[in-house]
Amino acid sequence: MLTRKQHELLLFIHERMKESGIPPSFDEMKEALDLASKSGIHRLITALEERGFIRRLPNRARALEVLRLPDSIAPGLNSARKFSPSVIQGSLGQPAKDTRKPQIASNDDDAGAAVSIPVMGRIAAGVPIDAIQHKTHSISVPPEMLSGGEHYALEVRGDSMIEAGIFDGDTVIIRNGNTATPGDIVVALVDDEEATLKRFRRRGASIALEAANPAYETRIFGPDRVKVQGRLVGLIRRY
Repeated sequence: MLTRKQHELLLFIHERMKESGIPPSFDEMKEALDLASKSGIHRLITALEERGFIRRLPNRARALEVLRLPDSIAPGLNSARKFSPSVIQGSLGQPAKDTRKPQIASNDDDAGAAVSIPVMGRIAAGVPIDAIQHKTHSISVPPEMLSGGEHYALEVRGDSMIEAGIFDGDTVIIRNGNTATPGDIVVALVDDEEATLKRFRRRGASIALEAANPAYETRIFGPDRVKVQGRLVGLIRRY
């Protein structure tokens, strides 16, 4: 039996991971549940973990995996099949023919075939590094991770987005585009020469690139200095 707040938090984590493939940050959870501090979120997460609804991934700060949902939300789901988390385990850097099956995160026998997308180099989740490179190789991803439009992948270097569930060594899936809504995690090109993965915000007429790690400061730029190169739609992690 879950309390109302435990129930709300579990649903929020589940819905966010369905939408973006990554768990929400503690700040986002606090705001969603209208709590005064992060300590309340810690207690709720511990309670959900003790009851077997979620699991904290070892050696991964703030990374969560939803194991099951209450039967009142999805009757029969937990007994019929184990809930599949949105984080995909893959074998990055391998030829597509070797990675096609491991990267399909579905228990359905009629799931669609994996889709090959290009990996365009590395992106900094920290201090910006060189701009996006040319295609290095391709990876196969489940079609349900993709929406309409063109997509590409980038290998993450750095730890500035760990509270958004994005870690050094992850591969992020990006939908190509030059617009973003405040709150989106985007690939931002600064001064046409530095690329970084950050949360997009607006500060008046300026653009703020916000980290998800208190060790990093939010960087503010004039609107002519930042170009959005795409929006995060999912990620692949290798253990």
